[in-house]
Amino acid sequence: MTLHRGFLATLWREMSDDNVWNGAAALGFYLTLAVFPAMIFVMALLPYLPIAHVDQAIMDLLRQALPPRTAQMFSGVVQEVVSERRGGVLTFGIAAALWASSSGMYAIMQQMNVAYDVEEQRGFLKARAIALVLSLLFVVLVIGAFSLVVLGGAIEHWLSVRMGVSDTLLYAFIVFRWMVIVLALLFAIALIYDKAPARKRRFALVTRGTVTATVALIVTSLAFRLYVANFGNYSATYGSVGAVIVLMLWFYLAGLVILVGAEIDAINESRATAREVDVSAA
Repeated sequence: MTLHRGFLATLWREMSDDNVWNGAAALGFYLTLAVFPAMIFVMALLPYLPIAHVDQAIMDLLRQALPPRTAQMFSGVVQEVVSERRGGVLTFGIAAALWASSSGMYAIMQQMNVAYDVEEQRGFLKARAIALVLSLLFVVLVIGAFSLVVLGGAIEHWLSVRMGVSDTLLYAFIVFRWMVIVLALLFAIALIYDKAPARKRRFALVTRGTVTATVALIVTSLAFRLYVANFGNYSATYGSVGAVIVLMLWFYLAGLVILVGAEIDAINESRATAREVDVSAA
């Protein structure tokens, strides 16, 4: 218990020293600016994939993860972009969309440097290139997760209609499908913690920080969605911009969770390094 309290005290001190609250606010701002260009880019790619009803699967996920007003705000963009194959978005708008979407990742990289107490030694172009690569990897993860939802639903329907599989097996298949999606989220967070800071380490998928951030992100998102749907009437206060306010608040909470997970891993890494030094000195 003493060790647990000591760790929490250290975590709180590091969060205060690194000004995590303001860092999460900065992430919320940059991610809000980046999400629409990134979404337009992803949505413009999807009609070229041989996967039916991907747009509907995306909206189903957004309705489950986001408050209703915010998900409704996204639905118009999704339906407009995926209604036809927009080659112009992929040719003339691709550079601007990638640059804007990577801005959110670049902001995360700067906050990761603060969490891990390292200085940015990478040049501006190199750091931007890393942000762009990480953003593209996230696009791949998003498309992969959404494709799994669509294909998983098709497989589930085929099993139930053609083979008469029991409800228990179908539920197990649904659980397995969402476990893969959660693992994709875990991998995405681990990738941020590994590549975003300006330091080198061995890649680790499962750490205290990555697991804490993944679980906390899911729980926080669901809790925030329930709060907004049942108690927080932002539309009455902010009018038509209420959905944007909710989106920024959600990104703030997501940024806070990611930064707290990074602080946890940074503390564990510093303690492990200290133990290695003590052992080598002995």
